[in-house]
Amino acid sequence: MQRLPVILTLFLLIAACGISEISKAPLPVEEPILIAHRGASAYTPEHTILAYEAAKQAGATYIEIDLQMTKDGVLVAMHDEKVDRTTDGNGFVKEYTLEELKQLNAGQSFNRTYPDLANKQFENLEVPTLEEIFLHFGDDVNYYIEMKSPGIYVGMEAKLLALLKQYKLIHVNEGLPKVIIESFNEDSLTKVHQLEPRLPLIKLYSFKEEAAALSVQEYNRLRSYASGIGANLNSVTTDFIQEVQQNGLQIYLYTIVNEVEMKQALNLKPNGIFVNNPNLGIRIKDEFD
Repeated sequence: MQRLPVILTLFLLIAACGISEISKAPLPVEEPILIAHRGASAYTPEHTILAYEAAKQAGATYIEIDLQMTKDGVLVAMHDEKVDRTTDGNGFVKEYTLEELKQLNAGQSFNRTYPDLANKQFENLEVPTLEEIFLHFGDDVNYYIEMKSPGIYVGMEAKLLALLKQYKLIHVNEGLPKVIIESFNEDSLTKVHQLEPRLPLIKLYSFKEEAAALSVQEYNRLRSYASGIGANLNSVTTDFIQEVQQNGLQIYLYTIVNEVEMKQALNLKPNGIFVNNPNLGIRIKDEFD
């Protein structure tokens, strides 16, 4: 009769081991990967289908998509919580229904801000939904998705996962994962991890200049759910990057805007680099190799 508790204990230990083995999704070993920040945002209106197309044509490893959510619960690609900077509208994304948001022009402000890059092709661009992006590109690109302000948007994580599953974008094959998810919000990332442990997760940080540092406790906590971290270029040193990697995590640097910064980033040997201009990033990386 005493063998039953022992068997039960062994079963629970085996189950626990099984859970721990799927506790963190692997990231690619090829490095450094290049992530097109908001698409090819250096020369096309950010977070538009056109910007993502330009990034794909340039050969970026991933396209980055920032997520906001409309009043009627639709995930859309936009960096800011407000529409003012990138459209001809004003106010918060969460105050717009999708139908209302679709009336805004997502390209005119780019033409005004960057007259040297202005293009008639940019004049009538829409804010795309995440589903429209998946429908347009499907399996042809890799997606690096940031959940913006998930504390404001209740249910963002579940909606994102539902779309990823609907379009069969959660891959467990060897090599590059089709989707990587990032956020500054740890609670949101752990929620995603609990719902779908197969997805690689990146915890974002914004450190003070040359002051990037993580405690032993932070490393332990990160390893429980994350595959890596994201950090601002001007905050990191070679020693910090090596420390992160020696702790079993990858590190991705943001955001490179010119040739000098690209060379600086490559010299630091991170696992990935966010670039506004994927053409420039790829050229410098090829020369660097």
